[in-house]
Amino acid sequence: MSITTLSSRQFNQDTGQAKKAAEAGPVMITDRGRPAHVLLSIEEYTRLRGKQQSIAEALAMKNGEGIEFDPPKLNIELQIPDLS
Repeated sequence: MSITTLSSRQFNQDTGQAKKAAEAGPVMITDRGRPAHVLLSIEEYTRLRGKQQSIAEALAMKNGEGIEFDPPKLNIELQIPDLS
């Protein structure tokens, strides 16, 4: 997998070149010489994302099956302020 680097100007002038380069590997887009964005093919993005579930997908599940949620217990002690 090769990484192609394009300036923002190059990217704006020839997005077709950037899309073709993204098929071979990530395309790093620089802004004033500093990395600013990365262009990936949808296949690479999906591979990197893995099988993570979005919050919308989790909320759409019936009966919350498959959701693990164990929030930490809070130990709050209330004190009455001295207003004298």
